[in-house]
Amino acid sequence: MMQPVIMLTSYMMTEYGRRTLLEKNHASSGPTGVISRNPEPGVAETRLRSYLSRDSTGIRREVLRLFIHAGSLSIAELIAILRVRFTVTFQAIASMVGMIASRIGILSSTRTNGCAHKYRLKEKYAGIVVKIVGVD
Repeated sequence: MMQPVIMLTSYMMTEYGRRTLLEKNHASSGPTGVISRNPEPGVAETRLRSYLSRDSTGIRREVLRLFIHAGSLSIAELIAILRVRFTVTFQAIASMVGMIASRIGILSSTRTNGCAHKYRLKEKYAGIVVKIVGVD
């Protein structure tokens, strides 16, 4: 007779001090439901297509194009470039970059000179981003 699968939810503190929801399936080993910061290319492509489908202004695509062309950028540098064509705020761009880095998992972040973060597109996902966004 097969045992029913029991799903328990709990929270885990990440290395950044945020709570992450964990679902542990007792019929299998290991946690599920946690968004990977290094997803498989197919998963990253699906997440990116979904994210860009809600881009009504074109700013999300432009941010990704900037990462393709410039390589490594800080939020302040992104804002300076984007203000030429878009009306943007620091919070909106920081939120957008954070979402792309954490939920989609295609950006990496490094800290420079104290607390300024530089973000860059992970090499593994460059081809996917160029294919979806296109480069002009």
